[in-house]
Amino acid sequence: MSTHNPRFVSLLTRDTLALVLAGGRGSRLYELTDRRAKPAVFFGGKFRIIDFPLSNCVNSGIRKIGVLTQYKAHSLIRHLVHGWSNFRTDLGEFVEILPASQRTTSNNWYEGTADAIYQNLDIVETLHPKYVLVLSGDHIYKMDYGEMLAQHVAKGADMTVACVGVSLEDAKGFGVMTVDEQHRVIAFDEKPANPQPMPGSDDTALASMGNYIFNTEFLFEQLHQDAANPDSSHDFGKDIIPAIIHTHAVYAHPFRDPVTGKQPYWRDVGTIDAFWEANMELVAVEPELNLYDETWPILTHHRQLPSAKFVFRDEGREGKALDSVVSAGCVISGAAVINSLLFSNVKVHSYSTVTDSVILPEVSIGRHCRISRAVIDRGCDLPEGTVIGEDPVADAARFRVTEKGITLVTPAMLGQ
Repeated sequence: MSTHNPRFVSLLTRDTLALVLAGGRGSRLYELTDRRAKPAVFFGGKFRIIDFPLSNCVNSGIRKIGVLTQYKAHSLIRHLVHGWSNFRTDLGEFVEILPASQRTTSNNWYEGTADAIYQNLDIVETLHPKYVLVLSGDHIYKMDYGEMLAQHVAKGADMTVACVGVSLEDAKGFGVMTVDEQHRVIAFDEKPANPQPMPGSDDTALASMGNYIFNTEFLFEQLHQDAANPDSSHDFGKDIIPAIIHTHAVYAHPFRDPVTGKQPYWRDVGTIDAFWEANMELVAVEPELNLYDETWPILTHHRQLPSAKFVFRDEGREGKALDSVVSAGCVISGAAVINSLLFSNVKVHSYSTVTDSVILPEVSIGRHCRISRAVIDRGCDLPEGTVIGEDPVADAARFRVTEKGITLVTPAMLGQ
């Protein structure tokens, strides 16, 4: 059967178990992850970061999914239970939560990405998948994993690594691959100080997306060997990939649009600046990430909320939003929202202005406030007359101000 045959791909996806690594702390998001794991962080007006890899699985035809949780997982687990529990278990479909529960003899929490899978091998074994798709739970992108599976099988690979092109500077934070003309991986450096550019480029390196496909038996073999190695940090990027590239068939799968050949949208929103920028990109007339695409919907948990509402049109007291995304339950009462993204249930009161900002759910902005270039965390109640984004020194005394001048405000910083 041809690898381009949809039937061939659907048989592959049906034989695949996806394991989403969602235990990450996301420490570079600072206070934004004080109460939640990075995959549970809000994104795009109504979603959580975890919704993107999960939606990719469903849209790719992969409906056996385990989500491995660890750090501050309560809000993530609640989101998964409310939004991702409507699968047909009688047809073998599921999204199951796999918390770090010391299932092996080590009595430790997940020590690395490979150890997280190793501690759940008994569950994988009972499901008998032919292929295991390991996914990072904290990136924003839309990807058909069926294409990657088809390439994996066509090349007779033991392991396939999804990869994106990133700048040499950004590559210092990723696993960087060197490949031959057939895309076989011949070198792998985890977070190198001097990344090597990819073939045909002077300024772009090939970085691992943290998404891997394994033949199941091969995965078991490698994880058992790694677990027995006392010198290993039990991580796919640091330990397993470098150990197998010279002895087994490991291939890179470049993340490309099959029609245009271009690299699609992919973001690691691992810093406050990157988080703000990626959300702000959605305010554009035609953002690179199309969340209105009916052929590849991003699924999530929907709360039952009334429509957004804009009230008052007196002079100097107009309820309006310009070049903005405003979610359900919001009330813009005699205030101006400009070039901003508002999540659900945000209240902006009279004579206030919100500009170039990302406002998370359940925020209340009092009267006569001026908010600019800010990320306001869930549940903040900004008192009347609050000014943010105009005096970096004053902001830094109370809140967190990033290198690029974005101010993060959380309830704790407000003494709430």
